[in-house]
Order: sequence, then structure tokens, then C-alpha cells
Amino acid sequence: MNSEMVISLAERGIYTVLMVTGPLLILALGVGLLVSIFQATTQIQEQTLAFIPKIVAVLLGLIFFGPWMLTQVVEFTADIFNNLNMLVG
Repeated sequence: MNSEMVISLAERGIYTVLMVTGPLLILALGVGLLVSIFQATTQIQEQTLAFIPKIVAVLLGLIFFGPWMLTQVVEFTADIFNNLNMLVG
């Protein structure tokens, strides 16, 4: 296993992680921004107000994106295991 294979494997792993976590992070960012705008317009400065909507949004995102996320991770893992003899030996 040479350095190009290691870099390629690490690149695919990072890409998979970014693709899987991206939708939830964007969803949490959007909800946090909306809550911040709401807090600024109503002048409610409660620090804990942003947590509950973000948690609910991420849980709903997990329900919606969960099967796709699991498929992506399982495909990456299966690809690693199928090519294990080439990667190790």
C-alpha cells in the first residue's frame, strides 16, 4: 500500500463524512439563524432558546435523511471491506 492509496482512502473517507453530516449541519445552521433573527427582532436574549428548535430540527433531519446517510456509510464500509486484501497486502 503506497502513499497514493492512503491519500485516496482518506480523501474518500473525508468526502463521505462531509456528505453524510452536511445536511444536518446546514439544517442546524439555518434553524439557528432563524432563531437568532427572531431573538434580535423581539429582543428576547435567552441563551437556551436556540437549543430546542435546533435539536428538533436535527432529529427531524435524522428521520428524513437517516436512510440515505446509513446507505452512504454502509456503501463506503462495504467498499473498504471488499478491497481489504488490496489495501492491506
